[in-house]
Amino acid sequence: MTVTANIDSSRPVATLINVFTVAPERQHELITLLTRATEETMKHQPGFICANFHASQDGERVINYAQWESEAHYRAMLANPEARVHMDEAAAIAVDVQPRLFHVASHHGRG
Repeated sequence: MTVTANIDSSRPVATLINVFTVAPERQHELITLLTRATEETMKHQPGFICANFHASQDGERVINYAQWESEAHYRAMLANPEARVHMDEAAAIAVDVQPRLFHVASHHGRG
């Protein structure tokens, strides 16, 4: 079964939007690291729903849009030493890291 982000204001999930600022020549390196970290560690953490990585066309940003079942699940992941290793590696590649938790306040579609 494929699990994808489901943007829905009626679902009480914790949404992480993490903006990484990166030198353009390191953007691909960061995405590769984040992908590996997700496959090896993050997706095996309790409460993980999904992670999506977006690369800006100018090469200067990587956006991580991830969903966790709750803020408590997200906070537990932050305290996990195995997960911390990956987060520290990503921070060493990025110039700046801006993680924030959100809730979906409104969503709109065509239909």
